[in-house]
Amino acid sequence: MAMTEVRERKRGQGGGRGLSADDWIELGYAVLAEEGLNQVKIDSLCRRMGVTKGSFYWHFTDIAAYRQALVERWGEWSDEEHKKFESLDGLPPRERLLGLIAQLTSPRHWMIERAMREWARTDPQARASIRRSDRRARDAVRRCLVDHGLDEQTASMRAAWIFAMGVGALHLSDSEEDRAGAGRHSAELVDLMLRTD
Repeated sequence: MAMTEVRERKRGQGGGRGLSADDWIELGYAVLAEEGLNQVKIDSLCRRMGVTKGSFYWHFTDIAAYRQALVERWGEWSDEEHKKFESLDGLPPRERLLGLIAQLTSPRHWMIERAMREWARTDPQARASIRRSDRRARDAVRRCLVDHGLDEQTASMRAAWIFAMGVGALHLSDSEEDRAGAGRHSAELVDLMLRTD
């Protein structure tokens, strides 16, 4: 749910009473992506949400429990995203790879992914969750390359390159225009990585 939707819902339901744990989680990802982990504090979260601390404590016992919920929800969300990969299984390798890249570069994915990667730099639990997700995404990309006819070693190497370029683009992008540009060039990248000559 976008932050504007959260605010509108809050206004329509009387302060913080209409907020759910999911609303707070969405806000946490937005703050992480925009301002970093140091700003994920109860005071600043409540100020951004326009409510008192009571609304926060209705859902979370303290900031540690809230941060734990952010990591857990990331894991669940990541699992859901990877399940979507399976819906592409019937496609030819090139189209499947383009579909994977489209999923991995969706606006919501970019925001949450960027936030979690920033957090993972200092938090072991977030880092472990990111690594599990990364392995699954790289494996899905590698399978596309193998199914196209590349040998396992070359496919693994190129899957790592594709993944590294995606993570680099994630951190270098500062605007929707940057992200759209990365998406527009995905076919070029895929054709280069599928070359067998």
